[in-house]
Amino acid sequence: MAETWNKKEREKKKKQSKKEKLEKKQERKETSKGKSMDDMMAYIDENGNLSNTPPDPKKFKKIKLEDIEIGVPIQQKIDPADLIRKGTVTFFNESKGYGFIKDQQSQESIFVHINGLKDKITENSKVTFEVEMGHKGPNAVNVKIAS
Repeated sequence: MAETWNKKEREKKKKQSKKEKLEKKQERKETSKGKSMDDMMAYIDENGNLSNTPPDPKKFKKIKLEDIEIGVPIQQKIDPADLIRKGTVTFFNESKGYGFIKDQQSQESIFVHINGLKDKITENSKVTFEVEMGHKGPNAVNVKIAS
């Protein structure tokens, strides 16, 4: 069987690429012999950036294993007494069934709906309530007249 011109060209290209590959391998071997392990090392400084100088041992910080938090931190249990707030009713429309309470602690206006009431309230009533997050912001629930 006679070889075609195309087949000869492919074989030439394969030989050429093998030759180039061997040359590159040889070149890598020669250049890497001059480097020591210290030249190839990379360090991370206190800011998290790569550096070629080792970090200063005086700047090391001791970190306890217990202080490392991976994921969501554990939430502290909330005391139910901390959830109860005090405030004054600034506006309440009984026919529409909603109003607003001004929180004594944060001075913010909190929405209250008639469904969140335990006692009947009027404007300027002193009340105790709990805050829940609704779709549009904080809502007052379990609203009672303060004694």
